Amino acid sequence: MIAALALAAAVAASAPRIVIASDSTAANYGESSYPQMGWGMVLKCSLDPTVQVVNLARGGRSTKTFIEEGLWDQLVAQLQPGDTVLIQFGHNDADTKKIVRFTDPNGAYDVNLRRFVADVRTKKATPVLVTPIARWLWENGQPKDAHAAYAATIHRVSADLKVPLVDLDGDMMGALKARGQMASRQLYLQYAPYDHIARYPEGISDDTHINEQGARLGAALVATSLARLKLPISRHVHPAPLDNQARLGGPSCPAR
Repeated sequence: MIAALALAAAVAASAPRIVIASDSTAANYGESSYPQMGWGMVLKCSLDPTVQVVNLARGGRSTKTFIEEGLWDQLVAQLQPGDTVLIQFGHNDADTKKIVRFTDPNGAYDVNLRRFVADVRTKKATPVLVTPIARWLWENGQPKDAHAAYAATIHRVSADLKVPLVDLDGDMMGALKARGQMASRQLYLQYAPYDHIARYPEGISDDTHINEQGARLGAALVATSLARLKLPISRHVHPAPLDNQARLGGPSCPAR
């Protein structure tokens, strides 16, 4: 019995892990929050069953508040050699209304990202920078870039430090454009009273947060990039389809 437990512990310790540091767009949510979901909840649907996803994303956090609240130190403390760490911030760093979250894209935001990369590498894990998922914003019939300055910083830090990059912002804008304005509305928390969504009986117009189908698309886009990056984790990644996202009422995975 003791030997079996020791073997199970050894297998668990050696299993590949993906750790997510992010905000509400990737975070976990309970049943009461449905249809809101984060892409981190369903990333598992694009991975081998042996891969563990440790989703430490927290709503409302920027790089600044993730550090100030001790969330980053908690993440680093539990990192294991060989982990892959997905780092996606930007939505709240750009918040000038709740100024406690704000970071200058060419100042503190740049500094914080470089710290994240260095800390992950010190733990012999692999950092992957992820641009913030696109918002449902349109201008003259085209998706509008809401994260230009922050995405540019991520690209710059990626190039400077030779960090793998997932351009989720650009990929999601491409997906929005391909679907068109009205069809892509179905990926976000955009509901009218006649949609009869229990959580939003009066409707909601939220161009930032994604619903189940948006989360599944976001996760599939992240996985598609991870598979192409030729990282150690890449051989465990099998991206879910980018079209016809399932609607299962929660974070379960379609039968493969």
